[in-house]
Amino acid sequence: MSNSNIIENPNNEEQEKLVQSQFNINVAFYVHLKAYNNSVREELEKRLSEVFFFTRGVDWKFDSFGIEKTGSRGTEVLGYFIFRAVELEKLQKLFVEEFKDYDNAIKITCSVAKYEKVEELFFELEI
Repeated sequence: MSNSNIIENPNNEEQEKLVQSQFNINVAFYVHLKAYNNSVREELEKRLSEVFFFTRGVDWKFDSFGIEKTGSRGTEVLGYFIFRAVELEKLQKLFVEEFKDYDNAIKITCSVAKYEKVEELFFELEI
């Protein structure tokens, strides 16, 4: 591998594609569940896909999804969804709309974390 030059601004098309957003907002939802059985994961995935995979008009990227069973870190069963999003209000409305009639849900809690890009550098490696 040869030496690489680190630059502050992209100087070619490939580097331009790598430029990251100035702000990144992570939104984490917990769906507190009454019970966990074999169909819970499938139902949560279905609701998730109906809301986010087929909805237009919300700038978001899916990060992760899972279910924490009782005893793993607490006493409740939690379905969690983590997204990177720009339009928080739209995302919250879509999430609440899809889960408001979900009988297995006790409540939904949400965390929003905003990150600001401090520095971004570019380099290429010759291999």
